[in-house]
Amino acid sequence: MRHCFSGLVFVLALAASPALADATAAIVNTDKKGIGKATFEQTKTGVLITVEVTGLPPGPHGIHLHSVGTCDPNFKASKGHINPGKVKHGLRNPAGPDNGDLPNIFAASDGKAQAEIFTTRVSLTGSKAALLDSDGSALIIHANRDDHLAQPIGGAGGRIACGVIK
Repeated sequence: MRHCFSGLVFVLALAASPALADATAAIVNTDKKGIGKATFEQTKTGVLITVEVTGLPPGPHGIHLHSVGTCDPNFKASKGHINPGKVKHGLRNPAGPDNGDLPNIFAASDGKAQAEIFTTRVSLTGSKAALLDSDGSALIIHANRDDHLAQPIGGAGGRIACGVIK
């Protein structure tokens, strides 16, 4: 009987555990073909972003959080980075970083990229640069590596993938 009770406690503990994703983004390429997903988990101190994509050119790619939740018509309507403080772009910039700046991701030779990124500069629905605000937010992947310093986007180049955060 004692063994059964322990199993019941384990099941209840699993049911009470927090959700794996508080928000998601289906990521599409410039042809609007689905190439992956991102999940966003609000933690006590920030947001954990998990990205899984395919079909990228091999190598490093800038990835940023943009201020409007749309990928239409050509990813430009997502506007610039989330940046309520109007600071400079770049994780290495002494006058930055803005809230949308994230570390680069790296696509392997087969075009696949997986990354876990943690940021304390946004929240999902809180008072700190909320991703799920009235006009939403988008995750944008760029063609090139972000140098985390040059303006406006660190040399990251064109927008090659986009996901609306929901």
